[in-house]
Amino acid sequence: MTDRTILVMGGAHVDRRGRIAGETAPGASNPGAWFVEAGGGAFNAARNLSRLGHRVRLVSPRGGDADGDIVAAAAAAAGVEDTPFIFLDRATPSYTAIIERDGNLVIALADMELYRLFSPRRIQQRAMREAIAAAAVILADANLPAETLAAMCDAAQGAGVPIAGIAISPAKVGRFQNCLPALSFLFMNEAEARTLTGADPENAAGWPLALRAAGLSAGVVTRGGKGVIAFDETRAVLVAPPEIPALGDVTGAGDSLASGFLSAWMGGADIGQALRHGVAAATITVRSPLAAAEEMSQAALAAALSLVPEAEWVA
Repeated sequence: MTDRTILVMGGAHVDRRGRIAGETAPGASNPGAWFVEAGGGAFNAARNLSRLGHRVRLVSPRGGDADGDIVAAAAAAAGVEDTPFIFLDRATPSYTAIIERDGNLVIALADMELYRLFSPRRIQQRAMREAIAAAAVILADANLPAETLAAMCDAAQGAGVPIAGIAISPAKVGRFQNCLPALSFLFMNEAEARTLTGADPENAAGWPLALRAAGLSAGVVTRGGKGVIAFDETRAVLVAPPEIPALGDVTGAGDSLASGFLSAWMGGADIGQALRHGVAAATITVRSPLAAAEEMSQAALAAALSLVPEAEWVA
């Protein structure tokens, strides 16, 4: 573990998830129940990293409302240093999703307009420049505007600090387009990778070639229940996910994979071992009803890691 802080910037909002109780009936009323918790790709990752023993600082816009209080309380509970930009006259962003009985997403609506106010000017402020320079690693998500992500990447490169990204969705991943060469890693699924590259490889081994051609030197592509692939400038590795007997909710699985991967990578692991740690962290999350599992810890990660197959080098 490093004593230096992981600086996380991006989505920290309220998730509202409706879970359907029976078989999904499209176009009709479905019995079910609502669940409300703090969420957001960056915030999920921040809480996971904190529970894995890292010092984590979160920077994100927030409204002066009850939803903002939910996010603040969740940050405190996870041990995250919470330093938001608060807009008292605005609403905290929210994400509303409908989940099938088996945990898979049906549809979601993201009300994220407040994130547009996290402008490049914020990155230029002295306090933010100092936070970036002092960070061990920066993690940002695509909830933020493209120009802000570009400013973050420029500042990180200038300070010699590695920066990683979470793609969030096919609609948002393009916000990283202009700073792909600056990223140490980008975490995405296949739909997001298709958006970035315009490619659709027949198998996992095709993604590193397509993404390198797009300007990304290293990244991770998840493929649902199929093998997850990670690559850097010269190598690629595939890890098959373990069987999960009790699926809680897939929300947050990609964020936890990024957390487990970065935690191991910061500790000196190669991309094969880092990917195994990422898959193990995702396994903990999908077994939980929460987007950031409260039971996440180094001990829980070690137990989950024992179920993850060895990495297979594919290139």
